[in-house]
Amino acid sequence: MQAIAESELIINNRGAIYHLDLRPEELATTIITVGDPDRVSAVSKYFDRVEHRAQHREFISHTGYIGKKRLTVVSTGIGTDNIDIVLNELDALANIDFSTRTVKSELTHLTIIRVGTSGSLQENIPVDSYVASTHGLGIDNLLNFYRHEENEEEKGLLQSFITQTQLHHRLASPYISGGSASLIRHFVSGFHQGVTVTCPGFYGPQGRVLRLGLSQPELIDRLTAFTYGPHRITNFEMETAAIYGLGKILGHYCLSLSAIVANRVKKEFSKDGNAAVEGLIKQTLEIVEQLQAAG
Repeated sequence: MQAIAESELIINNRGAIYHLDLRPEELATTIITVGDPDRVSAVSKYFDRVEHRAQHREFISHTGYIGKKRLTVVSTGIGTDNIDIVLNELDALANIDFSTRTVKSELTHLTIIRVGTSGSLQENIPVDSYVASTHGLGIDNLLNFYRHEENEEEKGLLQSFITQTQLHHRLASPYISGGSASLIRHFVSGFHQGVTVTCPGFYGPQGRVLRLGLSQPELIDRLTAFTYGPHRITNFEMETAAIYGLGKILGHYCLSLSAIVANRVKKEFSKDGNAAVEGLIKQTLEIVEQLQAAG
C-alpha cells in the first residue's frame, strides 16, 4: 500500500497529527465534540480522571475516564470547515499507521457525539429544550468535495427539500446524511428529534438581518414549513451535516445533540444558555457512560 505523503498527512515532531496535536494512543474511541474550546473543561470536569490534555489553536482535547469508560472531548471551533479538519484527523488517528503512513488493514469505528447549541425552527420546540438530530442536511457544500451517495430515503428527502425551499443553485447543492440509529435510540426521552439544517454562516445564511439585505428572505419560513412524510426540520446550526456526512463515509457512528438557545419562530433567546448546555452535558455523559459499542 502506498504511503501517504508528508504534505497530506502532517505529523509534528512529537508524532502527533498537526491540528489536534494528538498521538493515536491519546485518543479514545468514544469522542464528545464541542464547538467552544472553553466547553472542553465543562465536560471533562465530570471525568473521574484526565490522563491527557492537548491544545493547538482552537482545538483543545482532554482524554480520561468516567468509571471504566474512556472518553475524549475535543473542541472543533465553529463551522463545517473546522469539522473537515477534526473528522479527518480523528479518523487518521484511529485508522492510519503513523509509522508507515498507510491505512490500517483493520479499521476502528469511532463513536462521535456532538454536544452543541442551535436555533429552533419550530414554535413547539422552545428555548432550553434539547434536539437529537435524525439527519443532517447541509447547505454549506462541504460534502460535495467528497465522493458520497445518499440512500433512497435520503434522496427523496433531499429532492423534496430542494423543491419546497426553492433554494437557488447558486447558493448551495444540498446534501443529507442520517445519524447513527443505534445512538439516537438512547436519546428519546427528553429530546425532540428531527432534521437539522447546517448553514455556512451565522447571519445571512441563517436569515439574520443587521445591515445587509438577504438574497433569500423567505428561506427561514420555508425551512419551518418543510415536511416529508414524518420528517420536519427542527433546528439549524453550523456543524451537524458535516459530522454526519464525513462520519458516514468514514464508517463512524455519529450523533448530534443540541441545546436550543434561540427560537427563530417566536423570536426568543434563552435567558441562561449556559445552564441549558450544562444540563445537556450531564445528561449526555450519563447516557454515554452506559453505552456499549455502537453499531
